[in-house]
Amino acid sequence: MGSQDSQAVDGQTGVTGRRALLGAAVLGAGGAVLGLSGTARAAAADGTAEARHSGGLRSLPVPTIIGHRGASGYRPEHTFGSYQLALDLGAHVVEAGDLVPTKDGHLVCRHEPEIGGTTDVADHKVFADRKTTKVLDGVSVTGWFTEDFTLAELKTLRAIERIPANRPHNTLYNGRWEIPTFEEVLKWQDEQTRKRGRQVWIYPETKHPTYFRKLGLGLEERVAKLLRKHGKDGRNSPVILQSFEPSSIQRLNRLVDNPLVVLLSSATSRPWDFVEAGDPRTVADLITPAGLREIAGYAQGIGPTLDLVIPKDANGDLTTPTTLVADAHKVGLILHPYTMRNENPFLPTSFRKGTDPDAYGDVFGAYKTYFATGIDGVFTDNADTGLLAREDFVNG
Repeated sequence: MGSQDSQAVDGQTGVTGRRALLGAAVLGAGGAVLGLSGTARAAAADGTAEARHSGGLRSLPVPTIIGHRGASGYRPEHTFGSYQLALDLGAHVVEAGDLVPTKDGHLVCRHEPEIGGTTDVADHKVFADRKTTKVLDGVSVTGWFTEDFTLAELKTLRAIERIPANRPHNTLYNGRWEIPTFEEVLKWQDEQTRKRGRQVWIYPETKHPTYFRKLGLGLEERVAKLLRKHGKDGRNSPVILQSFEPSSIQRLNRLVDNPLVVLLSSATSRPWDFVEAGDPRTVADLITPAGLREIAGYAQGIGPTLDLVIPKDANGDLTTPTTLVADAHKVGLILHPYTMRNENPFLPTSFRKGTDPDAYGDVFGAYKTYFATGIDGVFTDNADTGLLAREDFVNG
């Protein structure tokens, strides 16, 4: 998920039915379906029998718990340590891959192309002269950028915790894991699927695609080539592709048949490809009924910020849910909002406990409120917490 990160029960029909349907597929924090045999667990975890036969995006349990950059609440993000733990905790899908290119055209998994905050590159004197300032989607950014390194050079670096003030415990693992490539992730997905006896799903994102296309490092063609190579470019592929730039999703729609999701930041923001193309529309325009119908013409879902589902007031408290969930569902789009995190600073004000920046608040209360809107899933840094909250919801 991108750098854009930051209630009453919904009145739609279908929420009660969804909850009843999920009663037979309640996941515990370890990922097991409670009270069922091994065979039954594998079936229930994939949804209804009808959905399993059809495969694809709608075969996932609802609400879907998506491990945001893996289990980034407990390990440095976008590492195999983080991805592995997300599966161990029971995540239905792992966001394995914010995809950015190297100088020699490989795709690697980093939150941003600037890697000073997520790797130990600053400790490598040999790369001191690579530090530079660039304009990334209109913002001046200083640091080290993946497009200035070969893959071999990036492999000499090790990942570190991105937000140590909120997650000092994660710094214990600084330096343990290298930067994974997208191809390594695709192979890991197959290995884990065989090992665990269930299909492992991943949810990669194309990062700053317009920026990289202007550098001659187009992302979509590279993503499509690797998906085709590994036989994962079909409609029912367990690889969901996402981007904050609608044109990137439209390009992917022409290249592959994978499930596609348009990410949506704040209502007043403009996707950077819109800025570059002179398109005056904002996210507020995209979430109108007309905008959603347009998105439904080339994508299967949207990934809105949680504030688009339930806005906050000036004090940071939740207000009244918008009609986004109902409007998106009317045109056949699923919603996977982002991002649920356990720590106080990331929660609505009324769900915080104290002021400690790395202390946990009432995250279960927040999950309950968001799930009640009828969202189809949520990105979370803490998959185990999300699964327990889901269990509460479907049994409530």
